[in-house]
Amino acid sequence: MRMVKTMAMWLVLLLIVSISGPLSADEGMFPISELGKIGLAKRGIELKPEEIFNADGTSLVDGICRVNGCTGSFVSADGLIITNHHCAFDAIQKGSTAQRDLLTDGFIAAKRGDEIRAPNYTVRITESYTDVSSEVLSVAKPEMTFLERTKALDRRRKELELAAEKDNPGMRAEVAEMFVGKTYVLFLYTYLKDVRLVFAPPVSIGAFGGELDNWEWPRHTGDFSLMRAYTAPDGKSAEYAPENIPYRPKRFLKVQSAGIDEGDTVFLLGYPGRTVRNRTASFVRYEQNVRLPTIVELYSWQIQEMERAGAKDRSVAIKHATRSKSLANVEKRSRGQLIGLKKADTEVQRLAREADLQAFINSRSAELGKYKDVLPSIGAVYEEMTIRGPLELHLRELRTAPRLLSFAFTLVDAATERAKPDVEREAPYMDRNLSQTTQQLLLDVGDWHGPTDQRMLSGMLQRLKRIPEHEEIEPLSRVIKSGDSIDGIAATLVSKSRLGDPAFVQECLKRSITELKATDDPALQWMIDLYPHFLKLREKEKEREGKLNQLYGDLIEVQQLRESSGFLPDANGTLRLTVGKVEAYSPVDAIVKTPITTVDGLLEKTTGVDPFITPTPVLKAIQEKRYGPFAHPRLGKVPVAFLYSTDTTGGNSGSPVINARGELIGVNFDRTFEATINDFAWDRRYSRSIGVDIRFVLWIISEVYGAKSLTEEMLR
Repeated sequence: MRMVKTMAMWLVLLLIVSISGPLSADEGMFPISELGKIGLAKRGIELKPEEIFNADGTSLVDGICRVNGCTGSFVSADGLIITNHHCAFDAIQKGSTAQRDLLTDGFIAAKRGDEIRAPNYTVRITESYTDVSSEVLSVAKPEMTFLERTKALDRRRKELELAAEKDNPGMRAEVAEMFVGKTYVLFLYTYLKDVRLVFAPPVSIGAFGGELDNWEWPRHTGDFSLMRAYTAPDGKSAEYAPENIPYRPKRFLKVQSAGIDEGDTVFLLGYPGRTVRNRTASFVRYEQNVRLPTIVELYSWQIQEMERAGAKDRSVAIKHATRSKSLANVEKRSRGQLIGLKKADTEVQRLAREADLQAFINSRSAELGKYKDVLPSIGAVYEEMTIRGPLELHLRELRTAPRLLSFAFTLVDAATERAKPDVEREAPYMDRNLSQTTQQLLLDVGDWHGPTDQRMLSGMLQRLKRIPEHEEIEPLSRVIKSGDSIDGIAATLVSKSRLGDPAFVQECLKRSITELKATDDPALQWMIDLYPHFLKLREKEKEREGKLNQLYGDLIEVQQLRESSGFLPDANGTLRLTVGKVEAYSPVDAIVKTPITTVDGLLEKTTGVDPFITPTPVLKAIQEKRYGPFAHPRLGKVPVAFLYSTDTTGGNSGSPVINARGELIGVNFDRTFEATINDFAWDRRYSRSIGVDIRFVLWIISEVYGAKSLTEEMLR
């Protein structure tokens, strides 16, 4: 029996959000607690709230899961999951070699025993939620510094999570911050640790158009894959084992092969990441002038280096594939956000909103006097971040771009944190997370490539040399000023380090910090010298977090008083519902982009040159008009992708696109370039999400690649 306690403060705030004001019918990522208040029928959904989420019975939510950082849907009684190709990409890459290239050729498990383990993948299914705001906030004391407050809240959240997991063996608990600094909710998840790859189309289908088409419309990308979750024979969550059996979900989604058409109502259930629509103009200024331009420069450079390294060696290209794809996605999104922020005058709009809010506070000074310095105080934090940004952002990238330093940091950090009591450790090194952290480290070591790392280290040192504040960090300044060439320094460190050897890294994982200090490895020794500075940066980030959480909590309070008719909570990685329609949009004057693409467009784009290569079996099926039952009745051909006006962001990758009757008709995978700004602001005119049509999915699996047993399993 699922227990859902009263969530008083959160529900009161969200009640204001949900039932009042001139909000667009399609805007909003609504928590599942709000389904009874948002007017599902008026939005075109034929289901009752309890059919979507039912605390005491089976509902649609039981068929939705989180797959690592993405969303997925169960589409059979035997734990079959549909998600995006880019969400399964790491599993496909890890299963690939130059001799068995699953990225290029795709993968089909002919039978259950052929399914490939997806290392370090987990699946979560939301079971319950409980308001724990009072329990979390009880540890915050007025006399605390901001750093002390952050640490106290973090510790209390961990204590609640551990207690919940003790009371619910095999499940996973997570305390999520709903309204910044104000409300906290404990989510309880079924937590599955044996996940396997079942079907993946070739990357030329799953990522057709590559980065040229990424975040663009029209799209002709079959961004989908099938995975399967397993449990121990007794039905309990378990690590991978050959004797494990398919997970039996309480509910799976009905796949509707009739698909959609323009004008249809659709909704999504998924786990959107963080949005920042309620952050201030000073935050937008920092993002626009400092963080986003830095990310674009650093990531585009790293992508170029990896592409160069893999251009003539497929085995190297495979090693870099996951990382390169991830960076490319963020880089292009960041470019789109920069364009969108400037085009929409977001900073100017926030300034106007804040001027109105400050005037409101000043007009009621006796009642609202405690809020008079909230906005200037928030601005001061972002001003500090702006000043320190160049050094801090590049220092973080020094710790991640050269993978040897990433490995070294994890080893030093793990040894340091593991010496503490469990609840005081950084989350990756707690007992509940350590296995996944170490497994990911070893997987990353397996993808290491020395020549690329040498270029990454040299490039980061060159960039840091141009930032005067690097002299504050003695171990960094010492290396830069050593008199040796930076290229030579990088070459020496990479060639002499053993951190690219999985066996050596495994041995280091067993060592204490004292034993690591005695280890003769230059990368590890340099990281030990740098570590106090990274620790200082972590503490500074927590101090800022504590200050901003308190200030944004106050800001939310006064915004609720002033803007109750138009205030929406930001997304935070927890389960949400969003509603829209299949519809066109006009990105610029005199251009209207219609909402459905077909295989004809796929042919038109195909050049035979990467990234517009279409596999021969697909071309042959199109030329022969071998569409099976999957042609669109109005268009007369197989649809590929479609547009809809739901409110989505990162984390919604893989979310099921569901029709008004609760049936799966597509898989969400992207947004339009104009909608990259969704994290900052939503606009009905241009905010469009993109999904792959379920008919294209079924057609590829059964008609093109002949895996009819899988489509039969999906359509039972």
